[in-house]
Amino acid sequence: MKRRDFITLLGGAALAWPLAARAQQAMPVVGYLDFYAAEPTGIFLAAFRKGLSETGFIEGRNLAIEYRYANTDKDRLPQLVAVVSSDQFFTTRRVQFATLATHYRVPAIYSYRAFPEVGGLMSYGPSLPDQYRQLGVYTGRMLNGEKPAELPVQAPTKFELVINLGTSKTLGLTIPPGLLVAADEVIE
Repeated sequence: MKRRDFITLLGGAALAWPLAARAQQAMPVVGYLDFYAAEPTGIFLAAFRKGLSETGFIEGRNLAIEYRYANTDKDRLPQLVAVVSSDQFFTTRRVQFATLATHYRVPAIYSYRAFPEVGGLMSYGPSLPDQYRQLGVYTGRMLNGEKPAELPVQAPTKFELVINLGTSKTLGLTIPPGLLVAADEVIE
């Protein structure tokens, strides 16, 4: 092999090597831990993935997500992660709370839609799917190189009002028409 051919070959390999190395880099992996099972959190996962896609990350294409579910068994959490917190919002006991409130005729208002969905009177609070979407956006921004400490703290901007008309009738309450019109969802 002539010296000139060798230098040309070596130069071509030097140019191609960084491209091949970049193509073979492992895609980033995001850990997703949930206290609940996979099935009831599907809408939140979809919102999380949407937020990731807004920053250019698509699961399976340029991002892997490692899922872990405790299936409402708090004893499993230490196995899944070390910064464990309890269910501060009593979401795992929402059926019990809604049933007791209706039984004792207490017109309770909750912070999340999961309560009126199982028989609570109404809820007004941040949209959890929107919060998970924003979580996906933040995750994507970090994967794009932004430093977590430099990301702004954001408050929820989308709130939802959900009213359970069946429960209001059971309690003997009449929901004002203006409130029904303002509701994001009315459960019959």
